[in-house]
Amino acid sequence: MTSILRRRNLELLLAKVKPHPKPKVELEQYQTPLSLASTLLHVAAYSFKDIIGRKICDLGCGTGVLALGAALLGAEYVVGLDLDPLAVKTAKENAEMLGVENVDWVAGPLEALRGGFDVVVENPPFGVWRRGADLEFLRKALTLAPVVYSVHKAGNRRHISAAAERFGGRITAAFKSKIVIPHMFSFHKKPKKWVEVEVYRLERV
Repeated sequence: MTSILRRRNLELLLAKVKPHPKPKVELEQYQTPLSLASTLLHVAAYSFKDIIGRKICDLGCGTGVLALGAALLGAEYVVGLDLDPLAVKTAKENAEMLGVENVDWVAGPLEALRGGFDVVVENPPFGVWRRGADLEFLRKALTLAPVVYSVHKAGNRRHISAAAERFGGRITAAFKSKIVIPHMFSFHKKPKKWVEVEVYRLERV
């Protein structure tokens, strides 16, 4: 039996993860905040038993925060997929640094993966730069696994719920959080910006 990894200890391990060296604004490459990642994964692992011994997919994995966190919590096998080869390269380096060996990394579009997972975890683009990008991720996630954890901007629950029903899923749990977006791009006017988000647990029906 895997011993319990406390949320704070998981967060300290994930703090070692290197960020993307050259993030692209059009891909909305903001790293998942450590507090959000550790809370999402801890809830998935210990409240819903959705991580330990499971096959996990991290869609839009970036530099690997959610994928690596799932592996550290006892996932049997993890795949992280991202469109950006540089993000995937950085994720591989992060896995080596943390000594995580049960994760495979794929550089490619959403279509590069097929089903066969137990759970998908994702912090998809919010669709700010490309409208509907968040729903594309949600649709794909529900084809890959019967359980999905997905992060979205707060205030869109009806929209997400309706979309999930169209894609053959339903929301079974949710919690609110906040993420901070640091000054990363030239158009950012403030040192940081707080954005309210909701994390949804969905099941395929």
